[in-house]
Amino acid sequence: MKKFIIRLLLLCICTSILGGCTSTPNIEEAKTYNYEEVKDVLIRFHVIANSDTEEDQNLKLKVKDKVIEYLYPYLKDSSSLEESRNVIISKEDEVKRIALKVIKENGYSYSVKTELSKENFPEKSYGNITLPQGEYEAFRVIIGDGKGKNWWCVMFPPLCFIDVTKGQVQEEESKNELDKQVEQNKEDKKTEASKEENSKEDAPQVKFKIVEIFKDIFD
Repeated sequence: MKKFIIRLLLLCICTSILGGCTSTPNIEEAKTYNYEEVKDVLIRFHVIANSDTEEDQNLKLKVKDKVIEYLYPYLKDSSSLEESRNVIISKEDEVKRIALKVIKENGYSYSVKTELSKENFPEKSYGNITLPQGEYEAFRVIIGDGKGKNWWCVMFPPLCFIDVTKGQVQEEESKNELDKQVEQNKEDKKTEASKEENSKEDAPQVKFKIVEIFKDIFD
């Protein structure tokens, strides 16, 4: 009986220790953004493959890696959508040249089209960030026929440039930056609405003489 009690006590102690060591980590909850809040505050990045063959899909990833490697120094510290847009436009020709070089080095002769445009996209998730379906501004690199699956991320805020070794930390920083841009956009819209309202109130009231005459007659 005494041995049984000792064994029972040891089992309880072990269970308690193991329980303390295997507590569930605090996982950041995924967030799905409202389309109206994010549609005007980010720039998406898409690289579209020529087709869905394994070779074309692998080529797409190689092009993506080189384009991101080139744009990283220019976009990683961007503080606004306008700044990022200007960088992309100024570097567009070089991005196209880099993509064509990668394609040629891998034994293909596909053409490349680059564009910064508004496109309709389905719902997509990046880590703990989910963007709803809708029309977004996007920088697109289209390889050949552009009929294959695409690789995507967000250029501003710079989700494309997350270091794998610091993934979670930088992903959270990018999420915070996106939240900041959403709030800033709300404030800008409020300010604009307020200015328009004040402008209407301050506008001079034009009175036509003929209206005054008829008013006097009928009075």
